[in-house]
Amino acid sequence: MPRTREQLFATVAESGVVAVIRAPSPEILVDIARALLEGGVPAIEVTMTTPKAISAIETLADTFADRAVVGVGTVLDAATARDAIAAGAQFVVSPTLDRSIIETTRRYGKISIPGAFTPTEILTAWSAGADVVKVFPSTALGPAYFRDILAPLPQLRLTPTGGVDLKNTPDWIKAGAVFVGVGSALVTKDAMARKDWPAITATARAFVEAVRTARGK
Repeated sequence: MPRTREQLFATVAESGVVAVIRAPSPEILVDIARALLEGGVPAIEVTMTTPKAISAIETLADTFADRAVVGVGTVLDAATARDAIAAGAQFVVSPTLDRSIIETTRRYGKISIPGAFTPTEILTAWSAGADVVKVFPSTALGPAYFRDILAPLPQLRLTPTGGVDLKNTPDWIKAGAVFVGVGSALVTKDAMARKDWPAITATARAFVEAVRTARGK
């Protein structure tokens, strides 16, 4: 039985980590996904900058249907969102706020994660139907920004992307992030080049543990 949007979201939020993968080729994505799953990270975001991203999403969704929550990232238009969802994407991530992408994602019952930066953009994205708002780029803002936003707007669900690493992940979680989006700090270029899947698994476990500790579990 297919998992509902709520069940999928709960799976993503439980680990507290979304792996943002910018792979040089689609061939290694299955191995990367398997390594991440073994490390306790089921949420795998394949960016549209990955060669043949749509077919890669389809392969991952078919291979890990009952284990992973496969999504698409760097989505710039509704047509791409629709194609990715048809291929099996369960969540759609954008770097900016585009209402048509949110509407398309919600129309097909998937998780919407648009990007926003200012308080006005963040609230606009939330009001338009975002499940979580990706604050991007979060590099220069820091966790204190989440505290400042959530103080008057506690109903929001936020996630940071950009500059998230193992050291600052606990700070983001304690500041109110539902989960963190982690790219090269989780799936490093070196590990991909060397096909060092155990290293990716170990790093994934470290991130999940950092989230658990920050949540007091």
